[in-house]
Amino acid sequence: MTALVRWFAVWILLLLPAAAAASNLEFSLHKLESEQAHPTLLVFGGIQGDEPGGFNAASLLVTHYEIQKGSVWVVPNLNFVSIVRKSRGVHGDLNRKFSDIEESDPEYATIQKIKSLILSKPVEAVLNLHDGSGFYRHTYQDALHSPHRWGQSIIIDQERLEKANGPAVELEQIAASIANEVNQALLSEEHAYRVKNTRTRDGNIEMSKTLTYFAVCNKKAAFGLEASKSFPTHVRTYYHLLAMESFMRRMGIRFHRRFPLGISGVKEAIDKNVQLAFYDHKIFLDVWNARNRLRYLPLKKNAPLEFTPSNPLIALVASDQAIGIFHGNRRVTNLYPQYFDYDSSIEGISIHIDGHPRQVDFGEVVRVDRSFRITPRMGYRVNVIGFRKEGPGGEAGIEIHHEDIEKRFSIDTDGSLFRVEVYRQDRFSGMVLVHFDKEAASLGRTASGKSFPFASHPQASPTGPTRLRSLEPRGESSVFGR
Repeated sequence: MTALVRWFAVWILLLLPAAAAASNLEFSLHKLESEQAHPTLLVFGGIQGDEPGGFNAASLLVTHYEIQKGSVWVVPNLNFVSIVRKSRGVHGDLNRKFSDIEESDPEYATIQKIKSLILSKPVEAVLNLHDGSGFYRHTYQDALHSPHRWGQSIIIDQERLEKANGPAVELEQIAASIANEVNQALLSEEHAYRVKNTRTRDGNIEMSKTLTYFAVCNKKAAFGLEASKSFPTHVRTYYHLLAMESFMRRMGIRFHRRFPLGISGVKEAIDKNVQLAFYDHKIFLDVWNARNRLRYLPLKKNAPLEFTPSNPLIALVASDQAIGIFHGNRRVTNLYPQYFDYDSSIEGISIHIDGHPRQVDFGEVVRVDRSFRITPRMGYRVNVIGFRKEGPGGEAGIEIHHEDIEKRFSIDTDGSLFRVEVYRQDRFSGMVLVHFDKEAASLGRTASGKSFPFASHPQASPTGPTRLRSLEPRGESSVFGR
């Protein structure tokens, strides 16, 4: 796996019934680090599985941001099972288990891992991303705009955080400053952010069970970010990113974002980053615009299902006949596999694209304007899915145009992305995707980079939640300034 994509763990999901498979989904930790690791911000998304603005924002932070100074640790899929099932909490509300939890609770181990992350010495501040109802207001205006609502607010548990050594962290002042900065980029005045102090220590029993209050009780500055559930997902994500970027600037964390921070830029970054590769790029699928069913995908016989996702919200859940591909809580498509032994004798094919010869690796997507032709190779058979010709023999050596392939066999709903499969006798050798689109750039593995099409983090490590990197302890100065 190349350096550009090395943070992606290879996800292995045994072909189990859907309920059992989903229960194996665990959260992942992604450390986005620069050479100057201090200060460190810890971000959680998806603690409640029915709040897609939060977990999509955290996922974009992993895949589309480069940290140039400081560190950002991100858990974008904290309650992954609940995310896939569109549930607030399959085993109850995970954000109400931090003050007391029985060892028999199925989420006991998860809570201990989260606590260990929060208590890690490098972590100086914690953000927990939520989608909340309505619009928080200090005084009652109507049912949707009132003190009982949570949306468009920055949550604090208390006004300030006293430190054993060094100055106190003024939580309310910091939150107010962040809200003011976010309010400079509102889509509407109704969307204005306000600070909501839950005054947890004064007897707020519900809030005393939460992640942020656990952090505060352990001398970590912690804030909840709430985008309104009145918005579509990409708008919620937009506001979460505004707030997170403000926090990073306040902490002195420098970053580079690889898409324009606007409604269309955020939506495109979410929607078009749904890709996965199987078995070391033997197969690559771009499924952001996929058909509901993808049939006869050649998966490996008698082997675990191994895949590498383009973002940490992608999950595969198997049922009796199909394998569902999920992006967060959205089922993108269903795979109906056909199982083969695999052949590893070749790594790609020769292909003429619009008359120009090219060597193409398996797992690559190639752009075609007019036509393509696969160069025949002794002992190998080519199957262009959806193309039919008269007579025996494979489909190599034939000039194939877009109109020659039945669109209903395409991967995408536009009828432009098609599978080219290669076999050696009865063994599957690999797949290339052909994209008929004059305006499209090449996707997937390129001939030079062999990586996913988005820019990832060379400095991000694949460290899991149980393998935390220890840094030397520092003094107790506030990263937020005075």
